[in-house]
Amino acid sequence: MNKEELKKKVGKRIITLRSQKGWSQSDLARAFNKDRQAIEKLENGKVNPTVYSLLEIATALDVSLKTLVDF
Repeated sequence: MNKEELKKKVGKRIITLRSQKGWSQSDLARAFNKDRQAIEKLENGKVNPTVYSLLEIATALDVSLKTLVDF
């Protein structure tokens, strides 16, 4: 798996977990003090998130970091 594929997989996983909670991108953004555009970029695989950003997202979604990146 290359870097681009990994970013897209992470983005799809965020979409799945966010949708399971019934949240919009804006809801997730508010949960960890980012803007909606930042979430959109993450979900579309346009940015390479830091481990800390992934931890923030996992915490906001109330899942473990392992669950977030387990695909």
